[in-house]
Amino acid sequence: MRSDFLFTSESVSEGHPDKVSDQISDAVVDLFLSKDPEARVACETMTTTQRVVLSGEIRCKGVFENGEWAPGSLDEIEQVVRQTVREIGYEQDGFHWETLIFENHLHGQSAHIAQGVDASGNKDEGAGDQGIMFGFACDETPDLMPAPIDYSHKILERMAADRHSGAAPFLEPDSKSQVTLRYKDGKPVAATAIVVSTQHAEGYDKGEKEAELKAYVKSVVAGVLPDGFISDDTAWHINPTGSFVIGGPDGDAGLTGRKIIVDTYGGAAPHGGGAFSGKDPTKVDRSAAYIARYLAKNIVAADLATRCTIQLSYAIGVSKPLSLYVDTHGTGTVDDATLEEAIGKIEKLGGLTPRGIRTHLGLNKPIYRKSAAYGHFGRTADGDFFPWEKTDLAEDLKAALA
Repeated sequence: MRSDFLFTSESVSEGHPDKVSDQISDAVVDLFLSKDPEARVACETMTTTQRVVLSGEIRCKGVFENGEWAPGSLDEIEQVVRQTVREIGYEQDGFHWETLIFENHLHGQSAHIAQGVDASGNKDEGAGDQGIMFGFACDETPDLMPAPIDYSHKILERMAADRHSGAAPFLEPDSKSQVTLRYKDGKPVAATAIVVSTQHAEGYDKGEKEAELKAYVKSVVAGVLPDGFISDDTAWHINPTGSFVIGGPDGDAGLTGRKIIVDTYGGAAPHGGGAFSGKDPTKVDRSAAYIARYLAKNIVAADLATRCTIQLSYAIGVSKPLSLYVDTHGTGTVDDATLEEAIGKIEKLGGLTPRGIRTHLGLNKPIYRKSAAYGHFGRTADGDFFPWEKTDLAEDLKAALA
């Protein structure tokens, strides 16, 4: 790969309409998993001006069985949706948690899909769909993430924290960031361009208030990027279109699963195409992408490579992966094929079957809404949350290579 180049990644905030949809979908997943760890959920959300619409398929003991909703379940789903919107911070005329119109079109899971996925007799539980999934890690940041996406996320996270705390009361929920970094000898060394567009209160698009907003954004960026990355040569584009008062679902419709590059590696690694949010962990679009990140991160954390891409593939109804591919991009201390063999020897991974993945990472828990904004990767493993970010497999990898 080239050693000297520019590379750009973007992030979007929790208030972006697509991310509102992702968080609602994952809040629904969490609700069902809290009732039934074996729940099956495929929940899509559409958000627009003063409206939230759910659709999809579910199966959940005590909530939806034999084609019937348990008493109170529909009200509980609506409460979760409204609470999610409220926590994001939407209390605007065009999108308000309390007054928005809510529609629920969730229904039972297809029996034909269920028969392929469910374990029965001598048949192990199969994958919830076919597909390819990628995981990636590199040593550009302490989070073992590509630097442009890592910094893009952190800029918006800090702005959101200030909005929620009241430290930046002029901010509204919808925002986007974009970071362009210069790489020299394969390492990021400087920011050549920063783009931040943030929804704001009335009046912060001109005069002293506009200057206050822009100064605030620059201070946040300076606090996120490493020392020396910002210089007089850095190009700044803060709210480049001017006024940004109308935003969120009132400004643009949102859909679950439309920010898959934001959710992963910012374009610095391949993506299999499947979204994560709204899916229970039998769907390998989600769980296999998580285990692929976990494997790649542990390879880098074990100093077996400084850059690693992993691909897995599955067939619907089939338990074992069809393929495992490791590419350390010429940075590995051992051969890539040897790493593939080593991964296969680690019994705790359960053969990378859907059940094995869920068991090892503990994915049958209501842990997903936190992942639905600011990236699924590069986060801090905390209790049950973000278990795929742990680096507890490093010693197992080294032992398997011995």
